[in-house]
Amino acid sequence: MQSAASAARSRPVIGVLALQGAFRAHVRALAELGVATREVRTPAHLEGLDALVMPGGESTTMSRLLTSSGLFDEIKARVHDGMPVFGTCAGMILLAGEVLDGRPDQRSFGMLDATVRRNGYGRQVDSFETDLDVVGLDTPFHGVFIRAPRVEAVGPHVEVLARVAGDPVLVRQDRIMAASFHPELTADTRLHEQFVALVRREQDQEQ
Repeated sequence: MQSAASAARSRPVIGVLALQGAFRAHVRALAELGVATREVRTPAHLEGLDALVMPGGESTTMSRLLTSSGLFDEIKARVHDGMPVFGTCAGMILLAGEVLDGRPDQRSFGMLDATVRRNGYGRQVDSFETDLDVVGLDTPFHGVFIRAPRVEAVGPHVEVLARVAGDPVLVRQDRIMAASFHPELTADTRLHEQFVALVRREQDQEQ
């Protein structure tokens, strides 16, 4: 029988980067799964977290706010040390190893072995929705693409979980998940469930 202390450790606390963008929708999705969350705005908010979600938004603005808040280097160090992270839309751009069409002062964490192009699917008026066949899901997931980045290349250790017209739009590399679209803008929490399962696997391996 699982002890109370062991059960407490198996319940992850997932941070949601809350500097800008659609962070509240991620908090809501995780709450629906019964997962404890914390909005992250300062380095102190990272203390005790088991994982981090980086939401969609405006990637250049988020890059500047990450730097001015002191979060950039702290997050990079924690992800480098193995903290699971899920980046959606702008969050994918921030994780990418190479960003095309970014501003000269734009920073990325360089943790995901992928090349992405900002707004690769066009501007706001080019936003679209489509059903995606996702590895591990029995039925399609409805993808909402808003000024979405296009993944132009991935490295050999990146697993492609979903594509649109041949282009990767959902990927996983070790403890990192990233999506070109906004899974938090639907009522479907299955991708958040996949991420929570990844986090719990990491917890189990550490115990």
